[in-house]
Amino acid sequence: MKNSFYVLFLLSFLTSCQQQNVNRTAVVKSYYSAFDSGDYNALKAITNDSITIISGDFTTNYDKEAFYEFYKWDSIFKPTYNTIEIEEENNTVLVTVAQKNKRNSFLQNNPLKFKVRVSFTSGKISKLEELEYINVNWNEWNQQKNALVEWVQLNHPELNGFVNDMTMKGAMDYLKAIELFKSRNNREIKQ
Repeated sequence: MKNSFYVLFLLSFLTSCQQQNVNRTAVVKSYYSAFDSGDYNALKAITNDSITIISGDFTTNYDKEAFYEFYKWDSIFKPTYNTIEIEEENNTVLVTVAQKNKRNSFLQNNPLKFKVRVSFTSGKISKLEELEYINVNWNEWNQQKNALVEWVQLNHPELNGFVNDMTMKGAMDYLKAIELFKSRNNREIKQ
């Protein structure tokens, strides 16, 4: 019994030491680098079995399967991520990110810059909380989005719902809606 206690104590001590040696800053850089390069296996290795993303009033909890769906949605827009600033604060990391992609370009905010607090469980990313967006023109964003949604409802109702569909199909429909909308604008300009 006494030996079991010592073994458990030693295992607990070694585990806590190992967790303290995690370079959280490097993990966060790897996270955005993996999104940037399209390496989901690298993301899997550094994210917890469940991950929470908080964006404004929305909190979404993902298991591995749901997070993979989110990753696929994001990848359709051909994103690039650049970590602008990064600092450790207690057990979290604060990172400022610039994200460029086809959706942000259409919505007139490319790159989209934002600050995120990243939390960890057992050395892996378990929560990303978007704290603020930097120099985002939400009026332009919403005007572009609303014009696209209204036009799609009238001209391509088969694509309705693309804005809130966070699946790969939803992202593909979003891009298709953008392409159709732009081609409509180009035809009107030529006439």
